Parts: sequence; C-alpha cells; structure tokens
Amino acid sequence: MNIYDFTVKTRKGQDVDLAQYKGRPLLIVNTATGCGFTPQYKELQEIYEAFKDQGLEILDFPCNQFADQAPGTDEEIHTFCTGRFGITFPQFAKIEVNGENAIPLYQWLTSSTSFEGFNGPMGLVLSGVVKKMDKDYKNNGAIKWNFTKFLIDREGNIVCRMEPTLSMDKVREKVQAVL
Repeated sequence: MNIYDFTVKTRKGQDVDLAQYKGRPLLIVNTATGCGFTPQYKELQEIYEAFKDQGLEILDFPCNQFADQAPGTDEEIHTFCTGRFGITFPQFAKIEVNGENAIPLYQWLTSSTSFEGFNGPMGLVLSGVVKKMDKDYKNNGAIKWNFTKFLIDREGNIVCRMEPTLSMDKVREKVQAVL
C-alpha cells in the first residue's frame, strides 16, 4: 500500500485521487488556523516556492481535533491562509486525523509511523498538554497535534514523520533530501 491508493476531498467536496501526484514528492500536513504553530504556514509556503519546480507538492489538511483550533468552514480557513500567508499549495477539506472518523489516508499514515518525540521548549509544553489527552502518547502513532508532517517519496512511500516541534529548517533539509 502507498499514498496513491487513497482518495481525499477538496474543500469544495470533490474527490481527488492521490494517484494524480505519482512521481512527485509530497509533504502532507494537518493544520489549524488558531494554533501556536500556525506561523509554520509561512515557512511551508517558502518551502513550496523553493521546490515546486522540482516536483514538490504540499497537501494541506485542516483539522479541528486539537483544542478546536480550526473552527471555521473550509472556505473561511482557505481565505485566512491565502490572505494571511499567501499559500498556493493545495488545501483540502477539513478532516479528522485520529479516531473512528479519521480519513483512510490518515489511518494509513498513523498506523505506518511512530511518534517521533517533541523537540525544544515548545515540546516540553506540548508534552504536558498531550499527556492529559493520552497518557500513553509516546507509544502510539496517533497524531499528537496540529502541523504534524509526513514526507512521501516519488514512489509514494512514507520517508518520515515530523512532529510539529521539529524546526522548519530540518523539515526543509528532509524535503531537499527526497528531491
């Protein structure tokens, strides 16, 4: 199984077969507009602009499962992201990434990867928050918070999972390595 076996919904409700991205490296991100990590949109857009001509696509999946930090409609979220951060990469319909309503793509991503740990001072804060929701969070593949990233190679395989506290410089390095 790989990324090309899945279909997702656009923010307008149309199906998109991820097979259309065959041969392109992908960075898949669950996002939120009211999160402390929301400024990562700026850096994601910079990464996209730097590498889109080499085939990179960033697939943005808004998610409201973490402290209700993506409360708007799909269109309100899109308007915020394009207006505030100028994003031009594809943004899909708001989804759930964990639990019984998680979309199949995220069921696959989370069952195929492990939690990578939080980094830095923000990681200490986030660990405390996440531990209240899931005492065993370090030992399962569930998404812990907004802006968790999955890097997919040109063959549709998962290269790595990156937690939201990983520096965006490291994210950029990992993206460059698959190009």
